[in-house]
Amino acid sequence: MTARSNPPARRSVLLGLAAAGAAGAAGCTPGSSGGSGGGAQTTSSAPVSTDIASLGEITLTVWDQNTDEGIDAATQQLNERFSQQYPNVTIERVSRSFEDLKTTLRLALSGDDAPDVVQANQGYPDMGAFVEAGLLQPVGPWDASYGWQERFPADLLSLNSFSEDGRTWREGNLYGVSSTGEIVGVYYNKGLLQQLGLSAPTTLEELAASLPAIAAAGQLPIQYGDADKSPGIHLFGAVLAATAGGKAAADLVSSAGGAWTDPDVVRAASTLREWADAGYLPEGHNGIGEDEAVARFARGEGVHLFNGTWQLATLQQAMGDDVGFVALSGAGGTPETLGGVGLAWSITAGTANANAAAAYVDFVTDAAASQVLVDTGNLPAVAPEGYQAPQGTLAGDIAAGWQAVSEGGGLVPYLDYATPTFYDTLTGAVQQLTGGQSTPEQFAQALQADYESFQQDR
Repeated sequence: MTARSNPPARRSVLLGLAAAGAAGAAGCTPGSSGGSGGGAQTTSSAPVSTDIASLGEITLTVWDQNTDEGIDAATQQLNERFSQQYPNVTIERVSRSFEDLKTTLRLALSGDDAPDVVQANQGYPDMGAFVEAGLLQPVGPWDASYGWQERFPADLLSLNSFSEDGRTWREGNLYGVSSTGEIVGVYYNKGLLQQLGLSAPTTLEELAASLPAIAAAGQLPIQYGDADKSPGIHLFGAVLAATAGGKAAADLVSSAGGAWTDPDVVRAASTLREWADAGYLPEGHNGIGEDEAVARFARGEGVHLFNGTWQLATLQQAMGDDVGFVALSGAGGTPETLGGVGLAWSITAGTANANAAAAYVDFVTDAAASQVLVDTGNLPAVAPEGYQAPQGTLAGDIAAGWQAVSEGGGLVPYLDYATPTFYDTLTGAVQQLTGGQSTPEQFAQALQADYESFQQDR
């Protein structure tokens, strides 16, 4: 989900990622049409064609993780429009939660009846592993027809790029196109803040300073649920970015510098542990699902909620003008937080309908699709030309936050991209940290051990 700040169609909306991506982006050549990748990778042997009508009656199986209200509505609309434009193609949609997708997609890709198009999570744990195993094929051969390199900033495309062996992220072939951009920030209940005589925070320090007063007034300072695991990445990542600064945090993710045992990492972990110990997070938060936490916040149970811009449609519908959003600033005075692009629409190596799959990827990521995303309360990776989100609305807050983060160089890639096993290591470590089973120092050591193991195996 990305900028709604009136950029022209080809404007880079991820200006900060070039610095954040460090060395990996320097050699990026997304969209190259190299043949086979690592492992047993195969690519379509059929000639590239955009004449989908000539393919006859076919069924295209598409796996996505677009279960949240706004993006689900957009996906349904786009699938209907695709079927209208290509009546010979039947879309068979399989939609799963992010957690379900992570646990089931590899098995589906390696089976005899693999889907044709999937949403693949970036980084080493998923996309890199799929490329290495030969389960995805490069989309570069279709770029001359659809012009993804013309439409999307190179920094954005680099997030969906890997070397042919799946070992180097942000280099080599392009393995998918993302339709949305996103950042993690703090949603806040305007009415509760007004009752408490407090202003919306703009920095991590301001937020932290307000928490004792909120708790003393009998309100829950931060709504949070981590049963789905990924919310822990978002909470810790946002705090780490504001604590260490965007560049230092991004360097950790891209192996460009620093260590996961650095003082700022321990300090960010200490912040989470202190919040949990003080009761600023809900009791039993590790057993609360993300959707339930969002619903509780919408009902007024909690003054703040750390979450991503993908909750825009849900919270705007539930709370109207009573909800705001801010990307917290760190010591540098500019917003710095976790974010990037939505899962990439990728073409599987096992598809028998590669040309139709490529047409679908283009259809759900083109300029018309961006307008559908806006209309359904989402943030497209490239905003419709001339579009400006209304000021004073949640959409306006999110657009302003995205612009400030991306143009200010404060965008930190999701932390679980760091190694093939970092998702499991980090999510488990956050649960143990906030649950009181580990210290901030032990938390940091667990992350560093995972990172060192990955470096030794490379």
